[in-house]
Amino acid sequence: MKIEKTAIPDLVLIKPQIHGDERGYFLESFKETEFSALGLPTGFVQDNQSKSKRGVLRGLHYQLKYPQGKLVWVTHGKVLDVAVDIRKGSPTFGQSVSTLLDDENHHRFYVPPGFAHGYYVLSETALFQYKCTDIYHPEDEYGIKWDDPDIGISWGDGDKFVSSKDARLSTLKDMDEVLLPQYEMID
Repeated sequence: MKIEKTAIPDLVLIKPQIHGDERGYFLESFKETEFSALGLPTGFVQDNQSKSKRGVLRGLHYQLKYPQGKLVWVTHGKVLDVAVDIRKGSPTFGQSVSTLLDDENHHRFYVPPGFAHGYYVLSETALFQYKCTDIYHPEDEYGIKWDDPDIGISWGDGDKFVSSKDARLSTLKDMDEVLLPQYEMID
């Protein structure tokens, strides 16, 4: 496994070693000892899977009282995955990182607590997987509008199918500061 830092150092792209031959391929999708050696979290407590059709845009979601770090990847299809730094006081507050995740590159993307997360489906369908560092608490779900002009995420062309709940989210600028996580310096 190799890790690649992004423009926001706390966001990490993980590239597993893929062993392939005429039969197909094999890879280690998660290995506690390697994650630990790379300084990544290993205490995941919930795994989730979603299936979405082309054009579905989910997000940008985050948790505040029960923050979740998320290790995300795609087992079928292709998505544009996005994380936005929403930590008050962070030097990268309001900035985003986007990466392509698909069933060919098998990359994993680690999104730590303090980031809003979302993705946009580029293939006919996509199976999206994620491991979380805390369990989901529906009463603690917050979000930021996916097309916030101040963040300026380039989602690409095509229709965007967004849930009615996500369509009602506020922009980062209009968020009540009480609903944003505080930045904490990591050594």
